[in-house]
Amino acid sequence: MKTIYFFLAAAILCPIFTFCQLQGQQRIDSLLTKYESLEDGIPKIKVLEELYYAEVYNNPEKGLEHAKNALDQAKKIEYWSGIGVGYYHIGVYHKLTGQLDSAKHYYHKSLKVWEKHPNIKNHATALSSIARIEFDKGFIDKAIELEKEVTEIYRENGFWLNYGNGLMSVGGMYQNKGSYKIAMDYTLRSLKVLDTVPEEPWRDADALVQLGNIEYVRGNFQESLGHYEKALKVYTETNDNIYKGHTLVDMGTALFEMKKYDEAIATYNQALEISREIKVNDMEGNCLSNLGMVYIRKGDYDIAIDYLQKALKINRTKNTHQNLINNLGELGHALSLKGNVDEAIPYLNDAVTMSDSIGALDFKKLALIYRSKAFKNSQQFEKAFADIEKSQEINDSLFNKSKSQQIEELKTIYETEKKEAALALQEEEINTLNEKAKVDKLTKGLYAGGMASALALFGLSVFGYRQRIKRNRIAREKQEEIYKQEIAHKKKELASQTLHLVQKNTFIQELKENLENLKNSPEKFKVEFRRIVMLLKKQNASDKDWEVFKTYFSEVHNDFDQKLKTLYPDISEKEIRLAAFLRMNLTTKEIAATLNVLPDSILKSKYRLKKKLGLDKETDLTTFLNTL
Repeated sequence: MKTIYFFLAAAILCPIFTFCQLQGQQRIDSLLTKYESLEDGIPKIKVLEELYYAEVYNNPEKGLEHAKNALDQAKKIEYWSGIGVGYYHIGVYHKLTGQLDSAKHYYHKSLKVWEKHPNIKNHATALSSIARIEFDKGFIDKAIELEKEVTEIYRENGFWLNYGNGLMSVGGMYQNKGSYKIAMDYTLRSLKVLDTVPEEPWRDADALVQLGNIEYVRGNFQESLGHYEKALKVYTETNDNIYKGHTLVDMGTALFEMKKYDEAIATYNQALEISREIKVNDMEGNCLSNLGMVYIRKGDYDIAIDYLQKALKINRTKNTHQNLINNLGELGHALSLKGNVDEAIPYLNDAVTMSDSIGALDFKKLALIYRSKAFKNSQQFEKAFADIEKSQEINDSLFNKSKSQQIEELKTIYETEKKEAALALQEEEINTLNEKAKVDKLTKGLYAGGMASALALFGLSVFGYRQRIKRNRIAREKQEEIYKQEIAHKKKELASQTLHLVQKNTFIQELKENLENLKNSPEKFKVEFRRIVMLLKKQNASDKDWEVFKTYFSEVHNDFDQKLKTLYPDISEKEIRLAAFLRMNLTTKEIAATLNVLPDSILKSKYRLKKKLGLDKETDLTTFLNTL
């Protein structure tokens, strides 16, 4: 189970001001000297704000001290800009250290200041930070819409650094939603913007980390590692220890998935050292938990258990629910593998219960699999069966969710492109009208100089105008054709996924029947259990074979059902589906297996279909369907 690291949204907090990243103790000492030399007032508060950003990413507690000091001084002189920034900085500190409720509280206090004392940039930044809190609490769609609104404010007002950060934030949210194509698009757009902004070079690194995370979830571990390494170099150069540590954790996880266990251990240990030095508890807990997972893979269960127990002491109070569930599940799994089943079960029970309470299906599925293995080791076969069955049901649900996300992503891409095309067309029409207005004005001016010249120029301008209209019409028709093709493709995709679900449901039903049979004959368990596990693995592998089948279906299904409905209005959906299978040259046995019926039933259905189509005995049904 992959640990959830520091959260994408947390990695892209954008400060209100475009201070350069203050590096090294020498620069901090210089600012402190400057601070001591100033009289109380706004300049002194400004220095404290600079000190805050110089230290908060390397020493969060010291950064908090500067933020509180600046806030106190701003309140004394009723310096409202300093008060709003002070509240915001304290909120950032709480976000960095994983205290979301406290962070949201201070962001709202900052927002109230900007509502009473307007400042477009600061107001937008506070809203953006609140959007990320909504994201962390699971309200992803709400967070995306709010972040998009804020990003547009940045763009309209020329706040390019914040605009780049906003694009990155939206990309991170789409990634969490499973819309990886859209996430990649927003992140690359962000990187292009940030490359043109001289301030805060570490923001490029944030975008690189996000690209690495997207490649990671897509299974491209080597590519993700390359992005992480580039980001790590920037964080090291800018003395940004918090994000340096979290990036090392991400690198360790990529190495773990690549089965480079010794390199993963070394990388996690680097991050662990940083987490303890700067006292970031969730990073420390993740490092310890991940080290435990590596040692499980290596078969060193005693070492793994030691790391996981140390992690649990931290994660029970200083980490997210997901990371705590992961920790509990892996600890239970390690104890079970070592043979301490009685000790393992309570941890696994907690993991199942907690994941169920927050709706974390992927975590629950793995916890159930771990628990089923523990039950098997303790000869509790019925409980092992029950957990296998539940995990498979969740797997099917996650499959449905994944496909729904893909369809939703296609819809989002389509709607976005449609809006962009509409805006482009509107802009072109405005340009055309402007050109026409210029021509009219020019015509009137030339009228006094000679009617013949005016008429000639007018004729040329009208010709040019008509040519522009013609080009616009052709471009519009091409764009409409592209949209039609995209819609057709999405309909085919949806039909294919529906058919795949039928196959999945058939498999689930067959598995349930086998499990019921085994319950009635426990003596067959040892022989049959391995067969069921192999059947599950085979079913997972069949998803790859389905991609080939789906391609065939898309190729033959283009308007095929509409043609049948036009020629035979009374034809049923089941008969159309049978006709589609026959057109693909599937055998009676293959169709029966797909629809979970007997071959005799398919033969009868073919006879009824042939009769409904009005075909004589000599006409072959499949041959006829291939002519449509």
